[in-house]
Amino acid sequence: MTAIQLTGVEKIYKGRVHALRGVDLTVHPGEVFGLLGPNGAGKSTLVKILMTVIRPTKCRGSVLGKPVGDRPTLARIGYLPEHHRFPPYLKGRQVLEFFAAMSGVARKDRQRRSAELLELVGMSDWSEKKIGGYSKGMRQRIGIAQSLMNNPDLVLLDEPTDGVDPVGRREIRQILAHLKEEGRAVFLNSHLLSEIEMVCDRVAIMVQGKVLRQGTIGELTQGVGGYSISTTTELTAEHHEVIRTAAGERETVYESTRVVIQTNDPGHIQTAIDALRAKGVVLSSVAPVRVSLEDLFMQTVEADESHGRPGAAQNRKGDRR
Repeated sequence: MTAIQLTGVEKIYKGRVHALRGVDLTVHPGEVFGLLGPNGAGKSTLVKILMTVIRPTKCRGSVLGKPVGDRPTLARIGYLPEHHRFPPYLKGRQVLEFFAAMSGVARKDRQRRSAELLELVGMSDWSEKKIGGYSKGMRQRIGIAQSLMNNPDLVLLDEPTDGVDPVGRREIRQILAHLKEEGRAVFLNSHLLSEIEMVCDRVAIMVQGKVLRQGTIGELTQGVGGYSISTTTELTAEHHEVIRTAAGERETVYESTRVVIQTNDPGHIQTAIDALRAKGVVLSSVAPVRVSLEDLFMQTVEADESHGRPGAAQNRKGDRR
């Protein structure tokens, strides 16, 4: 049984704003899955469809083995919206117990569960302080805790590290790792590439309402993005010309003591190495350069924009997240 299985999800708002354009998505049990995309890609629209906050125009699929929108299944899902707001006059513990009651958690279990989760998110010392005095990072941690009060099998987190400082983001990553160890599926919606790359098992890249790439980070970034040649001496214009001749039409990036040639063929690199050695250049290292998630993301976005898909501008207006 998959945690989430979606096929052909579409959402057209009034005025024919096409926010989602046939989204296909699979999330496996016990994995941290990252949905990555620029502002206006449709990420939050998709999460809200899963949580029945908005209705899709078309949707086939399941969540935790049941059709999307199945009410009993919603009780097995934890959810943290992007722009959540807690009453500032409530204490941290009270927020958790309030949401536990709304989720149907038995009264006898609420205090025990809230104490456990406050400890998990590092907020035990602040449990009796009012939310109004919390920092953004502290409110995010309380938000993650409330999403776990119903002991969910699937957790949907919409931009959980947005506006959080580096220390807070690291602590949230540790929490996500703990959830994975417990066997929960975590669906993480974010536009922060570094966060996605560090914590997720698999990712999907969404652009203008459509998932264009999906898989493990290793699968998506496999292959060599080029080769880096480092030298012990500074490269001159003469050396650059030698490299250009050896590399042919391949894109090349020059630095003072380093050059990166973008090719998957080691033979092209050998030609450049021989040419540099013939000029008396001493090499310190030669290493493959792997494609990063950021490179892949930018390539995907730029390739999609170059197609000039109709309605793209309307889509960006219709869904800012």
